[in-house]
Amino acid sequence: MDATTTLALARAIHVIGVVLWIGGVAFVTTVLLGALRRHHDAREGVALFERLEGRFALQARIVTLITGLSGFYMLHLLNGWERYQQPHFWWLHLMTLVWLIFTAVLFVLEPLILRRWFHRWARRDGARALALVHRMHRLLLALSLLAVAGAVAGSHGATLF
Repeated sequence: MDATTTLALARAIHVIGVVLWIGGVAFVTTVLLGALRRHHDAREGVALFERLEGRFALQARIVTLITGLSGFYMLHLLNGWERYQQPHFWWLHLMTLVWLIFTAVLFVLEPLILRRWFHRWARRDGARALALVHRMHRLLLALSLLAVAGAVAGSHGATLF
């Protein structure tokens, strides 16, 4: 396989990973958490959130890993590491930051700390726990969408600097 085809395949895998990952985050943030916060019984809402997001977590871990690996592979193919030193590639910095945040949450913080913390807090005040989780998801979704928009525009030559 020639370099152009390899790069195109890596880019396709990367974009599919981003669609599944950030699309899932968008669904959880805009649909699931919004509906659960309006649920008449906060405890039921918390229990449903834990069940559904637990199922999504495996998908998120897999596609986040695939997205990161394909992204770093593209940087390797393009020998693009110096782009981290250039301000007009701000979107690459943001994509990497978003990936690092999600990777840390999905692989380290959530299984070791956040799951227990959320469960304890939700038993005391389910409505407030869901509200905080919703706010955090909105922040991460906003950063993710900014990274996607910047990457699409930046990879087609648009710059802010």
